[in-house]
Amino acid sequence: MTTTLTTPLPAPAGAPLTRQGLEGRADALAAALTAAGGQVDPFLAAQAHEDLAAVRRRLELGGDHTVVALVGGTGSGKSSLFNAISGLLFADVGALRPTTDEAAACVWGGDAEALLDFLQVAHARRIQRESVLDGDHERALHGMVLLDLPDHDSVARDHAEQVDRLLPMIDLLVWVVDPQKYADNALHERYLQALRGRQDNMLVLVNQADTLPTGATDTVLADVRELLAADGLDVEVLATSAVTGAGIGEVRERLARAVARPSTTLLTAAAEVEAVGDRLAGAAAAAEPAPPDLAATGAALARLAGTDALAAAVRAGAALPRPEEPAAETVAAERENWLAGATAGLPPRWADAVDTAVAPAAGLRAALAAAVAEVTPPARGHRATRLRLAAAALGAAAAAYLVLALLQGVGPAGAVVPGLAGLAAAGVLLGLATSAAREEAAAAAAAYTAQVAARTAGLVEELLARPAAEVLARHRRLREALGR
Repeated sequence: MTTTLTTPLPAPAGAPLTRQGLEGRADALAAALTAAGGQVDPFLAAQAHEDLAAVRRRLELGGDHTVVALVGGTGSGKSSLFNAISGLLFADVGALRPTTDEAAACVWGGDAEALLDFLQVAHARRIQRESVLDGDHERALHGMVLLDLPDHDSVARDHAEQVDRLLPMIDLLVWVVDPQKYADNALHERYLQALRGRQDNMLVLVNQADTLPTGATDTVLADVRELLAADGLDVEVLATSAVTGAGIGEVRERLARAVARPSTTLLTAAAEVEAVGDRLAGAAAAAEPAPPDLAATGAALARLAGTDALAAAVRAGAALPRPEEPAAETVAAERENWLAGATAGLPPRWADAVDTAVAPAAGLRAALAAAVAEVTPPARGHRATRLRLAAAALGAAAAAYLVLALLQGVGPAGAVVPGLAGLAAAGVLLGLATSAAREEAAAAAAAYTAQVAARTAGLVEELLARPAAEVLARHRRLREALGR
């Protein structure tokens, strides 16, 4: 378990916090991380998987137990307080400091062995509190696991490490301070300020109140509250004494309230899931970029292959140029333009993944040349050709008629009128042929352009858009699992 201090996640408005919901979210986030692969920093991903696994293990243990920890510095009297709350002489108490080398646990009701194994509490440091003799007296605390943690400020480094490891798994943090060291900077800066988000699940005890002069207790409590307020905390503060028993009853009442809240364990697990999400916030963008328009990109690629020039030649009735393989630099530039839109706003690792997934510039260039070459250039219009032939035939017939009529002695008037009428009709047919040629050329050019556009748009979809969409689908899965 990573030693990370976390802030709890409140239940979303209108959405009850449930074990099933948290397990589902943790599983979805873990699966999304796995699917993301190298697009998430490997160190962050490994840490997140470890923390999510710990959350799932904690949830699998159920919410039947509420973990309460007495946390404090050397000499604060945690162990004496542990014994006073439990009514058992179990925790180590002595003149030497620190006396607590390993966490000790007292369990009220039910089998908590799996939970204590998870918390790594040694078997020799566990005790069951309830018995048939005092079960009713302890019923209010049924389901509580009370931990006596090593001193967080101990000179023994492993003591602080134990505290840091266990803190994220604690449902209720009970900070135990003594009247002399309650203003310790290490306590406030290292722990209290960092954990201000968990203040609803905190309690501060000024222990050893019996050592204070008469009438000084209220002054010390007020001073502690002022320091906590400076840390941004609004936490209940009580005075206690393991020697006289002062305040022990009030503490037990507060613990009973914590045990009675069914969502305490869930809030702790939710805090861990939320903390994982916070650490991964930079691994995904707030949304996927809108995909560039296929048709526009396809048309741009077609122009690079010279298809506009061929279509213009068709419309003009000129000789048709052959489409050429576009220049490598221009295709690479168009690919970069497309990538800029397809990766806009993505974190660098995801943008690089899209770049790697789509076809390289050389492959796109070759595929573009092949696709354009497969489209047959348009032929001359048949209707215009037929009209031209008809006009030529009619003109020739009219001219032949004039010659023949004159040779046969037909009067000029009788020969010219029909001949001229024939020639006029031939001229009309020739005009119709010219107009038809223009129409057919425009239609042929449009059809050719449409066929090329369809081919190049399909090319963009196959070589660019589809591979990019697969990467973006993994990004979307992670983003949604992060709740973004």
